Amino acid sequence: MRWSPSLLLFGFLAAVNALSSSGERLLVVLEDAAEKGLYSTLWGDLEDRGYNLIFESPKNEKLSLFELGDRAYDHVLLLPPKSKGFGPSLSPKNLVDFLNSDGNILLALSGKSTTPSAVSSLLLELDLHVSSDRSSVTVDHFNYDTLSASEKHDVLVLERPGKLRPDTKAFFGGEGVLAIPSASPHTLGDTSLLAPILRAPSTAYSYNPKEDSGAVEEVFATGSQLALASAMQARNSARFTLLGSAESLQDKWFSATVKAPGGAEVKTANRDFAKQLTAWTFKETGVLKVGKIEHHLAKDDLSEEDLNPKIYRIKNETVFSIEISEYNIDSYTPFTVPENDNLQLEFTMLSPFHRLNLQPVSTTPNSTIYSTKFTVPDQHGIFSFRVNYKRPFLTNIEEKHEVTVRHYAHNEYPRSWKISGGWVWIAGLWSVVAGFLAFVVVWLYSEPTAPAAALKGKKAQ
Repeated sequence: MRWSPSLLLFGFLAAVNALSSSGERLLVVLEDAAEKGLYSTLWGDLEDRGYNLIFESPKNEKLSLFELGDRAYDHVLLLPPKSKGFGPSLSPKNLVDFLNSDGNILLALSGKSTTPSAVSSLLLELDLHVSSDRSSVTVDHFNYDTLSASEKHDVLVLERPGKLRPDTKAFFGGEGVLAIPSASPHTLGDTSLLAPILRAPSTAYSYNPKEDSGAVEEVFATGSQLALASAMQARNSARFTLLGSAESLQDKWFSATVKAPGGAEVKTANRDFAKQLTAWTFKETGVLKVGKIEHHLAKDDLSEEDLNPKIYRIKNETVFSIEISEYNIDSYTPFTVPENDNLQLEFTMLSPFHRLNLQPVSTTPNSTIYSTKFTVPDQHGIFSFRVNYKRPFLTNIEEKHEVTVRHYAHNEYPRSWKISGGWVWIAGLWSVVAGFLAFVVVWLYSEPTAPAAALKGKKAQ
């Protein structure tokens, strides 16, 4: 089986440019230009990975996410605003339209500032929820940094998410601890498009430091209900990441030393985590691409005309193959289905007649070829080959190819003598024919006897 070299070309171009799979234009929205220097390491890391950073203030009236109907940027990084929102150019509607146009957004909040109502409205559109007072911060009296937050306990010291959640390990795992200062917590809705990246410990809770009372009677959420970083991947595979602590991206915490209660002093892994977070959001990792799709009759002497026919016959032996690659940092690599998971093919009309696991049969430098073999069901109509693979942190695969399934033609049915079960009926048929012919022969060649009266008359004469 021969496969197109298109994925090799895509992999070569990506390796040359060393960019995100969806583009290098990154808009950074920063209201206070004086704070730009606080994130200099982050900007340097992004530029080293090939991004073209464009810094804009939300107060800029000429700022627009679209130009002549197309996206003006490929990605947007929103840092916490100090005013009531990001302005009319970055309204919730415009940001949702940007996601619908395959743009990617990283939104960072801060517990040191009140979350604007416009940002809350945007998050509600995505089924993400912040506290009603919008000034809450995450506090934990058991997992905090004793060096910098010995009194307020609002600098959380947490393990990398990969150690706690196997589904995030491939993209956000690693060694070390994270320092999450002044985190604005949020909760996730029930939609399957959302996935938590980093949750708060079971002993954490949300707290509004502006309240006069030291006791907390009604809290927004507690424990693992609180998410500190979450991901939303839309149905078009556009990505939105919500980070509760913008301060965790600052140079100060990239090289900070922290100490949890009863623990030793360790360096933070914030810089590596920030790289993983931005890499996933801006589609450097977890991007699946479908190459060639082939289906044909199961036979050895295949030609180009035999591939992807429009019509199949019932009970045909059929082979289906699909080529899948995964974009990882700067090139396409063969995609491997994780353990305890299956990539499946559905051969469906109104409902699936077959649901089969696709098995890897070969690999190329940039892709893996999955295939399966099955018998077309004894049902005519319009069928579809469907591959619907949707998993957290991986872009969606949804392929559908329609074919027609027909009955046997009149000259394709097996002859009666080839069906062993029909031999009894064939024997019965020919026995009747033979008996009839024997009767005719006997009747024709048998002279009838004369009547008795005629015989007496002859004697009397």
